[in-house]
Order: sequence, then structure tokens, then C-alpha cells
Amino acid sequence: MDLKDFKVLISEDQIEKRLCELAEQIEKDYEGKEITVICVMRGACFFTVNLTLKIKNPIKFEFIQLSSYEDKTESSGKVRIVNDLRSSIEGKDVLIIEDIIDTGRTMDFLVAYLKHKKPNSLKICTLADKPERRVIEVNADYVGFTVPNKFIIGYGFDFDNKYRNLPYIACLDE
Repeated sequence: MDLKDFKVLISEDQIEKRLCELAEQIEKDYEGKEITVICVMRGACFFTVNLTLKIKNPIKFEFIQLSSYEDKTESSGKVRIVNDLRSSIEGKDVLIIEDIIDTGRTMDFLVAYLKHKKPNSLKICTLADKPERRVIEVNADYVGFTVPNKFIIGYGFDFDNKYRNLPYIACLDE
């Protein structure tokens, strides 16, 4: 696949506008609280940075890396932890920031895993939601965009670890 095989699905301006709206809602919901943000690496790094720059609450950052794709465009269905959290989240108000929820397997696994670590609260924020692909029902508290069941790149989404740095989200032009 080459960049010419893709068309813009969500523009840079649309992303910026939605980030401001999400940040405002998160600030209201976490008013007076410190947020422990867990960035799900690698895809959510751009979204996490750009979103949290707009949130005025105190924020602590944690990172976790999971894998279910194994260098393919389709999930294997098996989720594993590649890099775990470095600090305790017990008693913390935790916001998971993810790039996409599609089948729901990865997020279901992550939520169950994190609940065992006894956070005070646990919410999910995803840049993209692909409900057509859902195998396990997972509902995010904050959704940037609902996207069609197409392969996407840009703004953290990749193909073979390329195209993450595009400032927009594009889909395979079929």
C-alpha cells in the first residue's frame, strides 16, 4: 500500500476542533481532580499529547503497550502486554487514552487488567470508534470520531509502522 491508495477521511481542522471539545468535557468531568492518563502506545501517542495539552487539570502520565495485530492489518484476537505501567494506579482517577476501539477485545482486556489495580475511577477516551467491528461490547466515555469499517492511517494510525505522522486521518480508497 502506498499513500496514493488513501483518501482523507478526517481533516486536520476537524481533529483540532474535536480535541478542544473533548478537552472541555474531560475538564468538566474531572473538575478539581488530578487525572492519571494511560496512553496506549504506540497509536495513541499523537492523540494523547495533543489532547492533554488542552486539558487544564493536573495530569500524571503512564504508558502501556499492548499488541494484538502482530504486524498484520487484522487483529489476531489475542492481546498481550508488551510494556506495562511503571507506577501504581491504586486510588487514582484514571483516563485510558486509546487510538481506536474496533473489535473491543483489546480494550476489554485492558479495562479488566487495570480494574485489578484498584483505581478510584476508570474512563476510556478513544480517538476513533469502529462499532461495526465490535465482537465484545465496549463503550468509551469520550469518542473523537465514529469511523467506517475501513483501514485507516494517519494521526497515530499506521500501516507497517508508516504514516503515523500524517496530520489527518485517511482511509483506504476502495
